[in-house]
Amino acid sequence: MANLGTSQAIEQLAAEIGENVYIDIAKWHLYLSDAHLHTPLAEQLYPLLTDDSLTEAKVEAILQGMIVKVGGGKRELPLADLIPMQGRVSLMDLLEEFQRSL
Repeated sequence: MANLGTSQAIEQLAAEIGENVYIDIAKWHLYLSDAHLHTPLAEQLYPLLTDDSLTEAKVEAILQGMIVKVGGGKRELPLADLIPMQGRVSLMDLLEEFQRSL
């Protein structure tokens, strides 16, 4: 039963991330749900929320570790390089709010 609750919580977190956080490519905003990056990111971030270890440094490390292929796979960039500062602020705000609701 706990896994079902965890799965639902991750899906909710992924939905929040997907609707509110975007990558910026040539001033185009591609939301993480459209880029299919919201669920893998939520899966990595969720443990920080449940064990009370959420910090900007840990979120940054996760963003740096998520590699995004661009140009048909010709290049790979860390997700951190693609999310503008406002997107990072939004991400931290929504993570803190989500953690309070757990």
